Amino acid sequence: MIVLDELKKLPIKERKQIVEELTRPIYEEEHDSEESPELVEELQARYASYLADPSSAIPWEAALAQIRTGRELAFAGSARSAN
Repeated sequence: MIVLDELKKLPIKERKQIVEELTRPIYEEEHDSEESPELVEELQARYASYLADPSSAIPWEAALAQIRTGRELAFAGSARSAN
């Protein structure tokens, strides 16, 4: 493809701009869609579970640290019930 070959010759900064301009609408379209009924139901159930037992939640910082280290989330409630 002649056009693609010409684009490859552009400086990296310009190629990055083109990629961003091409992918941004795709990303926005994919992420602007409404939530599915199943997702809404799941989120409502999780929120109700939290309201029933707020101590079962873990702080965001702890969840993020576990995600970053690749560990499975260990909820405080399940740790207590195991003891």
